[in-house]
Amino acid sequence: MDVRDDLLKLENQVCFAIVTAARNVVALYRPVLEPLGLTHPQYLVMLALWDDAPRSLRTLADELAMEPATLSPIVKRLEAQGRVTRARRNDDERVLDIDLTEAGRALREDARRVPEQIMALVGMDAAQLAALRDGLAPFAGTGRA
Repeated sequence: MDVRDDLLKLENQVCFAIVTAARNVVALYRPVLEPLGLTHPQYLVMLALWDDAPRSLRTLADELAMEPATLSPIVKRLEAQGRVTRARRNDDERVLDIDLTEAGRALREDARRVPEQIMALVGMDAAQLAALRDGLAPFAGTGRA
């Protein structure tokens, strides 16, 4: 068999390995996030806001590599749960600011256990996970998901 043919085997595809791993990672987080009342996308939004809030929907979407139209329903659900607020800026009504509520800020304390739980589930420590994350950097790029 030609080496070029071997490169076309499904099991040799980086794209397949990454997509499969991404799906499995999200599934791994599901039972850990469920007691917090968060989905994986909501968790990512909360992580970004715990780091820096308030911020505009556009800025948040850029950081999360999402389209604002994809992010908007996630933020609306978080607002319905009482974890964030959405408000138009007084000086520019086109800008929608997202901020944490007290309940959203308080949730951060419970979320502190999430990384430890994930490390225990996968049998890796923080340094190993950081190395894995850093190894994916060439694939992260700046494009939107």
